[in-house]
Amino acid sequence: MTARIGVVTFPGTLDDRDTQRAVRVAGAEAVPLWHKDKDLKQVDAVVLPGGFSYGDYLRAGAISRFSPVMESVIEQAKAGMPVLGICNGFQVLTETHLLPGAMLRNNHLHFICREQKLRVENASTSWTADYTAGQEILIPLKNIDGQYTADERTLDMLEAEGRVAFRYLDGNPNGSLRDIAGITNEAGNVVGLMPHPEHAVEPLIGTGRTDGLGFFTSILKKLVNA
Repeated sequence: MTARIGVVTFPGTLDDRDTQRAVRVAGAEAVPLWHKDKDLKQVDAVVLPGGFSYGDYLRAGAISRFSPVMESVIEQAKAGMPVLGICNGFQVLTETHLLPGAMLRNNHLHFICREQKLRVENASTSWTADYTAGQEILIPLKNIDGQYTADERTLDMLEAEGRVAFRYLDGNPNGSLRDIAGITNEAGNVVGLMPHPEHAVEPLIGTGRTDGLGFFTSILKKLVNA
């Protein structure tokens, strides 16, 4: 049976096609999901891709949180379905409180687009199992609201529970507290990060490396072996 991974499109989503392609490159079936539909089409996992959903009005991800599709995503995520939020998708996950904290405007107040080195801190989530803890990867980063923030108690909790999934290396690009680039929920089925692994799955695109492919092979192996 081929694993089915849903990719949500909101108004203003930019990277849904790239994400669908990454899913297919990994060997799974990419299933488009429309923001107005509650039906998740019996997918096994969901990716919330990057972009500027609803033009980032109010706050990045704030309106998407109330889309009909998110009602189903929230329900299924709480029941254990794997969900990955990339960039704007990470912002949506914090707005839904599936992940703690919030995203602020970059501390330098500019849009940033560059190759970004990350360290994998947690290789035991549904989306990171094909990496090893401490592994360094290089994938594209592009955002203006990428500064991760949370209160000290939440940050200490994330650190103590091993829920920091990725950390920025070679310079913090947006002022994220404790160099946090991505986090996971307690169960490990929901992961959010600001950089874009879907742009680093083939040698001819992105960084020219395939460091991002592990996200999509990780979830495929988990689903196939479940």
